[in-house]
Amino acid sequence: MTKKILIVEDEKKIARILSLELEHEGYEVEAVENGKEALKRVKEGEWNLILLDVMLPEMSGFEVLRRVRLEDEKTPIILVTARNSVYDKVNGLDHGANDYITKPFEMEELLARVRSALRVSELKMKLNSTNSLKIIDDLEVDDVARSVFRANLPIELTRREFDLLVFMMDHSNQVLSRDQLLNAVWGFDYVGETNVVDVYMGYLRKKIDHGFSHPLIHTVRGVGFMIKGKKNEYQSKA
Repeated sequence: MTKKILIVEDEKKIARILSLELEHEGYEVEAVENGKEALKRVKEGEWNLILLDVMLPEMSGFEVLRRVRLEDEKTPIILVTARNSVYDKVNGLDHGANDYITKPFEMEELLARVRSALRVSELKMKLNSTNSLKIIDDLEVDDVARSVFRANLPIELTRREFDLLVFMMDHSNQVLSRDQLLNAVWGFDYVGETNVVDVYMGYLRKKIDHGFSHPLIHTVRGVGFMIKGKKNEYQSKA
């Protein structure tokens, strides 16, 4: 399957050169010029890798990186920066970048870093595919099969309900604010009713907790929501 790469670069000449070189290597490429457009395309599509320039109009690459990582911890991101300072490199890595390269760079080095990041990402995906079953007490959720069972009874969820449940299980025993849940499940640019999180939490409670002796989904008044049980574990399907 052809790998898809998103280039976020405001210098059109550089973006064009990168696009041509990556396409020549067999990648499917799309380029955008600013941070806001980058966030929009990340939300709309699935990418195997993102090349992200640090110096962008409207929103810095660091801010784009921070916002992407609120929802997506898996897609490899390589920062492209003109600033060869230790602080910028450390800042980028601390915000979740997988790698960085400093302008001006040799194209062969960039292509090597892209190949390396993709290899590491594929390895992680293979490891995760054998560890896709999340368990909290008698609730079992399979990320890959997108199935949900409680006490061995199947539960049908909509896509949004499933994504909300998975995000909460990935952060079990943590209090999650409405803003965190909104950003992670509905996206950065969501425009709609502000109580949508509460509405969907009600849907989940009816499907997950109704009829069971102990609830798993809890409201922390004035703060947000959390999912917790008497025990939490992640179990491999292997």
